[in-house]
Amino acid sequence: MGNENGTWIMYGVDWNDPECLHTVRDAINYINETGFLPLFKNDIPGFSLEERTVPDYWWCGDPEVDPWEWRELIARSTEVAYGKFFDKKAGFISKQWLPYFANHRRDGYDFDALWDDEKASRRQKKIMDVLELEQEIYSNELKARAGFGKGGEKGFDGTITDLQMKTYLCVRDFRQRRNKKGELYGWPIAIYTKPETLWGYDHLTSAYRESSADSGARIAEHMKDIYPIATSAQMKKVLGIS
Repeated sequence: MGNENGTWIMYGVDWNDPECLHTVRDAINYINETGFLPLFKNDIPGFSLEERTVPDYWWCGDPEVDPWEWRELIARSTEVAYGKFFDKKAGFISKQWLPYFANHRRDGYDFDALWDDEKASRRQKKIMDVLELEQEIYSNELKARAGFGKGGEKGFDGTITDLQMKTYLCVRDFRQRRNKKGELYGWPIAIYTKPETLWGYDHLTSAYRESSADSGARIAEHMKDIYPIATSAQMKKVLGIS
């Protein structure tokens, strides 16, 4: 998605294009095939869900064809991780490749160890402390319980993004909130959880046996196989490979 002269432009393909993804199942299968995929157009040409879908169907509200709706269905499926994983922007990582991203981005640190070594911020700790008590939580509730908002901590959105970039958090689902009568209202909002809650600690840490640098090199080599046009600079920016 780009902004040209103040107008937002969606990029993509025609419905009959061989590269077009037509259903959410097509999207999940493609993410599992490639291993990881940003939601929107980025510095690597063709490397996004946006560029493999029909532009006119975005935000149409029909989950059969609307990729914006698909992101909710994909997060809910637990087949693929969804969150702000790519240059602080949204995207998907397959279950198979998530341990390598976790090992590289975390540098082999569980969050508790990161905090003990004074490499995590106090704001991050407040959020992760809530997730130690809750398997999943609405973003607004997480914000309040972690002490952000009016009269409290600042920078909730940035802190949440940083934790997703380091793979300590992901989006579990999008759901409407309930009022005091138990009635649903408003737009669906993000439900956060720890990836370990969805796929287990053993799976998330299964790449810890290799160095962080080796996991980064593994991701880069795979990227070269599936998108050979990607440069090292592009991969560093989009994939966070140091």
